[in-house]
Amino acid sequence: MTDSFHDLDAYIALPRLGGLSLAPDGTRLVTSMSTPNEKSTKYVSALWELDSTGRTPARRLTRSEQGESGGVFTASGDLLFLRATSTEDDASMALWLLPAGGGDARQLASRGGSVGGVVAARTSPTFVVSSDVLGGSEDVDARIRAQRKDTKVSAILHSGYPVRYWDHDLGPATPHLFTGASDGDDADLDDVTTLAGGALREAEYDLAHDGSFVVSTWSVGGPLASLRSTLVRVDIGTGARTVLVDDPDADVFAPAISPDSRRVAYLRESVSSPDVAPRTTLHVLDVATGVSVRWASELDRWPTSVVWLQDSSAVAVTVDDNGRGRILLVDDTSTSPVTSDDFVYTNVIAGANGVLYAMRASYAAPPHPVRIDTASTEVAALQAPCELPEIPGVLVEVSTQAEDGTTVRAWLARPAEGPSPLLLWVHGGPLSSWNSWSWRWNPWLMVAAGYAVLLPDPALSTGYGQDFVQRGWGRWGKEPYTDLMAITDAAELLPEVDATRTAAMGGSFGGYMANWIAGHTDRFSAIVTHASLWALDQFGPTTDSAWYWAREMTPEMAFDNSPHLFVSNIVTPMLVIHGDRDYRVPIGEGVRLWYELLSESGLPADDFGKTDHRFLLFPNENHWVLTPQHAKVWYQVVLAFLSEHVLGEDAVMPEVLGG
Repeated sequence: MTDSFHDLDAYIALPRLGGLSLAPDGTRLVTSMSTPNEKSTKYVSALWELDSTGRTPARRLTRSEQGESGGVFTASGDLLFLRATSTEDDASMALWLLPAGGGDARQLASRGGSVGGVVAARTSPTFVVSSDVLGGSEDVDARIRAQRKDTKVSAILHSGYPVRYWDHDLGPATPHLFTGASDGDDADLDDVTTLAGGALREAEYDLAHDGSFVVSTWSVGGPLASLRSTLVRVDIGTGARTVLVDDPDADVFAPAISPDSRRVAYLRESVSSPDVAPRTTLHVLDVATGVSVRWASELDRWPTSVVWLQDSSAVAVTVDDNGRGRILLVDDTSTSPVTSDDFVYTNVIAGANGVLYAMRASYAAPPHPVRIDTASTEVAALQAPCELPEIPGVLVEVSTQAEDGTTVRAWLARPAEGPSPLLLWVHGGPLSSWNSWSWRWNPWLMVAAGYAVLLPDPALSTGYGQDFVQRGWGRWGKEPYTDLMAITDAAELLPEVDATRTAAMGGSFGGYMANWIAGHTDRFSAIVTHASLWALDQFGPTTDSAWYWAREMTPEMAFDNSPHLFVSNIVTPMLVIHGDRDYRVPIGEGVRLWYELLSESGLPADDFGKTDHRFLLFPNENHWVLTPQHAKVWYQVVLAFLSEHVLGEDAVMPEVLGG
């Protein structure tokens, strides 16, 4: 299995698991497994059933060419899932049902605007899906949709903000919530949010166990084109909407209704300012009284998800913690750890008698399903549809003291034998952590090529307490940068590391840091910057959520921390990578960086236009570069660039680029 990281074709062919759903009787689990299609041009997922006891092997449930996703069990044990109406990339998604008693799957419901985000009640046949509506109501949706298609009109007239999100345009259709019943041959979808407007864009919602109401995030506009997220209750029978939580000082999200329908747990992120970083906390609303109470008030970690135990006595909460991701049990009086290993837990769901199921991952293993006994804290792996790949090296921790005495730590993925050239890889976010497996940003491909890969968590990283975030807030070029240099110094002292051959790279905020590093030190032989922020005064107003970044990125902060102001100091060869459909970090950042490298840097193009820098552009990709063949090209070009400038070997670029 080690060859999976030495061969990019073998790597992109590795199966990838995601998501979990538990049947109401607790006997069946479902996950999805994605594999490349026949030409390895995109990933196609299928649904697999897992034995919740871990005794028997996984069993494949679906096999269509389009693929299936979003498996959710109904109260009767049937399985709802999403399937595309064709194999075309722009095909709409329809809702299908696979009977619990056996037989063929059948299409249950569809709309012209596609359906998604299915949730099902646990004690009734009611389900809820999200679907985009044109014209504000379902009545005129079909007519406008056909008219736009027939006349090839794609224009969008905006009257508000935002207009884009990550990699897609917003509008003219807006999402609504629809309800239906799964106990018939076909399900009529009823719109229960007819006046939603854009309030349900990127909404998170949960359905009461009896199917009587849904609690959803609901966006409201504010000053200076800002948005804020509230929580509303929508009655399934009447569509009546009631505001549950409207906090002018915070965004509220991730609602979870207790099984007895008496309480709603949710997460609260305080609205930041130029001087004060945001903070995420756990809160619980009493539905009858409307009173919210903060739980786990002593917790100096940010909760990332919340799910109720089946008896409604407590919630299971995930948190980033010191380069890991823990599960905690929290009630109104206490907080207790459930897991304490080196893994990150996601997709947590509650079974009977205090049992939890989750996906578990780390830099040593990709996501795989596990069963957790909260009483004994025993964690047992379930039989998954695929084996875990063997990693081509070892994983260790590195730590050091920053200039202010703060401990800074990192994971170091390296070959078993050294010394190896060092590759500093900076994470994005910036409110994030290098704590779990990533198929897109995978250090083991670099380790297989001979590099020791340093994955540090500098200031602004989550999992180290609020003060650790605060010390980097509005100071991107200060503590985050000096932390990175300090942990790099510590890694270079290791006997397994060759400190004479080093490079740095990063994506998104990590790309920002790569650009900042390039303008402030010449210690690295090469720098790779992906989807990177270059000119902060330009980035702030053009990103898809400008109001959010404006809370921190004042004109003064942008001036103090913008990499483009130090372009003349850059003497290190840089590989610039950007996707044209990246709306979080718009393509203008990459294009401007490229031009200014060639025209204003300390390593400019010569009089004949020749340059040591390179620009890898993906016209049809977004912030991450997701399609299998483009991901392969990404790694090929990065490794070739590093080979040339770090190892002193010829750069062999992929033939498919034609250059």
